[in-house]
Amino acid sequence: MLLSFPTWIIHISSMLEWAIAFILLYKYGRLINRKDIQKFALLMIPHWIGGMCVIFYHISGDTLSILLDFSKLINFFGSIALITGSLLVINHVKSDKNPELVSTAIIPLFPFILIHFLPDYNAIIATLFQISSVLYLVFLALVLYIYRIDELVFSKLTVVGFWFVLVFVIFTVACIELATNHRGFPTLTHDDFLHGLAESFLSLSNLMIALGVNQKIREHRKLSRNAG
Repeated sequence: MLLSFPTWIIHISSMLEWAIAFILLYKYGRLINRKDIQKFALLMIPHWIGGMCVIFYHISGDTLSILLDFSKLINFFGSIALITGSLLVINHVKSDKNPELVSTAIIPLFPFILIHFLPDYNAIIATLFQISSVLYLVFLALVLYIYRIDELVFSKLTVVGFWFVLVFVIFTVACIELATNHRGFPTLTHDDFLHGLAESFLSLSNLMIALGVNQKIREHRKLSRNAG
């Protein structure tokens, strides 16, 4: 395996933090009797599965590239899931069911369109990965909208955590450039220091999301005690 022990710790903690975040969010939705928030929490699971594929890819010594491709495919649907979850929350506030129907009925057609027009396997994976990034930006815009119309759903720290993923992506791209073109490594994974440093930004992002959800739970419990 190419990863050092500290880098493994960062990778595993990142996955644990995301899992804790959606578990806490599901619990929070149940506490305030909001099924839309519970559904949003469940729709965070695909991204976690995609991340676990990367973990197993590293366990294989970066030899099972199919796991990395599978991760990109799952993250594509994970971004769709996050958008769908956001629309469910917005639908709860706005009492308009059309957006969620549009997201679930139209967006999943993209893979089939791509497979038809892009017969090359690598081209399909690369294109889905690019579209996934765009979809995540759409999700981030929806998160801001949700925070504006209903501050009960997300804390400010959780919103910042979701957006901090952009910092992780930008920093990772910079690390890939530095590792491969300036430090002589074939991939970022082979440069353990930069790899661990880049991954730490994702871990920080997930930590903020989880802590933000926990903050909302504590606020709700405090209000409940004061009301009682």
